[in-house]
Amino acid sequence: MPLVDAVFRLFAERGSGLYFGEAVTETEHALQTAHLAEAADAAPPLVAAALLHDVGHLLHTLGEDVAERGIDGRHEDIGAAWLAKHFGPAVADPVRLHVAAKRYLCAAESDYLGGLSPASRRSLELQGGPFTSDEQAAFRAEPHWQAALALRRWDDAAKVPGLAVPGVEHYRPHLEAALKGTA
Repeated sequence: MPLVDAVFRLFAERGSGLYFGEAVTETEHALQTAHLAEAADAAPPLVAAALLHDVGHLLHTLGEDVAERGIDGRHEDIGAAWLAKHFGPAVADPVRLHVAAKRYLCAAESDYLGGLSPASRRSLELQGGPFTSDEQAAFRAEPHWQAALALRRWDDAAKVPGLAVPGVEHYRPHLEAALKGTA
């Protein structure tokens, strides 16, 4: 099965569960995030990263209530490791860094934390809380840190119940363009 079809199948089979304390499913959240990236004229690899930023949730076997059980499933690392096998760093690195971007923004912008949903604030605690100044500097040294910040902001905004956005098939060209050997 071609990789893009396998990704779509993963969404179909594992993406219908609610997105960790939010009123949207995993798939709805992914589609909204990709829609926001596309609306911002992001390059295909970043649109692909937006669609796939939480693929680690679909790949792990820890269950939907992982955060409620006080476990940080490290979905960003699971997802980025899987994506790095098939896509370049312009896709895998923003995915790997999108949790770090939340921690960075909580430290760097005084009003950011207050704008997070209750579920996102709970997961922030499990993920280590706001960055220290040394952690902020290390984050800014990452090649794709700015892409990760953009992805984080789309991620935060992509929790709107019932929002009409294109389906997964709409993003096939972005995914195909971002595959290793084609980008």
